[in-house]
Amino acid sequence: MPKIVDHDQRRLELVDATWRIIARHGIEGATMREIAAEAGFANGALKPYFPTKDSLITFAFGHVFNRTNQRIAERTAGTVGLEALRGFCQEVMPLDEDRINEARIVIPFWQKALTDPTKTELHESSMNQWRAVLAKNLHQARSRGEVTVATGDANIVNQLMSMLLGAQIIAAMSPGKHLPGQLSAQLDAYLLLLSPADGAGSE
Repeated sequence: MPKIVDHDQRRLELVDATWRIIARHGIEGATMREIAAEAGFANGALKPYFPTKDSLITFAFGHVFNRTNQRIAERTAGTVGLEALRGFCQEVMPLDEDRINEARIVIPFWQKALTDPTKTELHESSMNQWRAVLAKNLHQARSRGEVTVATGDANIVNQLMSMLLGAQIIAAMSPGKHLPGQLSAQLDAYLLLLSPADGAGSE
């Protein structure tokens, strides 16, 4: 009887192997041969799943995005307002080795997206989903009196997105200098600014 192969599981194994190779050797060192060896595949066995490294990186980006969303959903279940906003941000920020490795996958995808309209659209669609969730949490926080700063919500959402994506870059580039505790403290310091003690704020 022929062996039943779980193709979805195989793809995820290849994604896991990819970020382990990138963590050790960088994106240029992540050849299809190296990835195949890391995952325990023969080199030619990758082609039915990912004909090129480019297709693998694109799939990996989608996997990282979905995995992050699952963590966010679990972390923020039953929370609203500022607590949900903080939980969202903490699950995106590279606060452990797994999330730093995710950043190492995302950064090469960004590089590809600069010149590939399809990847650009995928990235923008994904980031717009995050902006919508942040905006919803922020609106709830305002209605609960947890956010009182006069700065517009759209500006706050964009500031948070810049902070989160920037954290991925700096943690991937120099993880020893940007420790999880430091990143969490920076986030908390920013969130404190959203509710000044005197209720004043600026645009």
